[in-house]
Amino acid sequence: MKLLENKVAIVTGAARGIGRATAELFAQHGAKIVMSDIDPAPLNEAASAIRKSGAEVLEVPGDITDPQFPDKLVRSTLEKFAGLDIIVNNAGYTWDGVVHKMTDQQWQAIIDCHLTAPFRTVRAASTFIRDSAKKEQAEQGKAKARKIINISSTSGTRGNAGQINYSAGKSGVVGMARTLAKEWGMFNVQANAVAFGWIDTRLTHAKEEQVKIQRGEAEIELGIPGDRLQQMAKMIPMGRAGTPQEAAGAVLFFASPLSDYVSGQVLEVAGGM
Repeated sequence: MKLLENKVAIVTGAARGIGRATAELFAQHGAKIVMSDIDPAPLNEAASAIRKSGAEVLEVPGDITDPQFPDKLVRSTLEKFAGLDIIVNNAGYTWDGVVHKMTDQQWQAIIDCHLTAPFRTVRAASTFIRDSAKKEQAEQGKAKARKIINISSTSGTRGNAGQINYSAGKSGVVGMARTLAKEWGMFNVQANAVAFGWIDTRLTHAKEEQVKIQRGEAEIELGIPGDRLQQMAKMIPMGRAGTPQEAAGAVLFFASPLSDYVSGQVLEVAGGM
């Protein structure tokens, strides 16, 4: 059974990791996918691979923290597919530091990406979502279900040393989802968050692999020290990191009709921690 037949879904940060796995799974379930990412080359590769499976895919490359980009993303979606049913606010990265060493630039960059950008994306979609729901209610007696899924983290639900910026942003999107559930419940919108623990992506590889990204003039080293990864594995009852595909399954639940009466919730996906 295809759970998302003919649904239109935006997935940000869709070129790699959880975002790509989510886009792939949504496509398998019949959705039309709008894939966004700051890195055009891997975005094109991911979109091309999904397109080969027979899915309809739109690529919208760009920086989600650009104040103008969320409007462009939503506008491009509506121009291409004339609808929007699901938004997955997934784009993100980490720029860690303990409180007394964290700069304003580090703080603001992560808040902009993990909290302000999801807010702007939902705000950009608000006119279409609200107006469509009102029209459907007037004509059919009920609006069709639409979904907002914010990707959070156990750093946001529990805190994490060295990640005050990331933890604050990931906590914020939980509050955002719960607020949207209350404001938009009348429009049959279900807003939820998925808080991931250790998922095996480039953000959580051993730092020794030297994965770096460029954000403005800053070069940011991604990953976790190898000895800490070993400690993390021992703390997880299942004894391992989750895969992006396992992570995507939780997102699919919140995007599907299986969650049509589930709203304002946060689901931790952390291997039993």
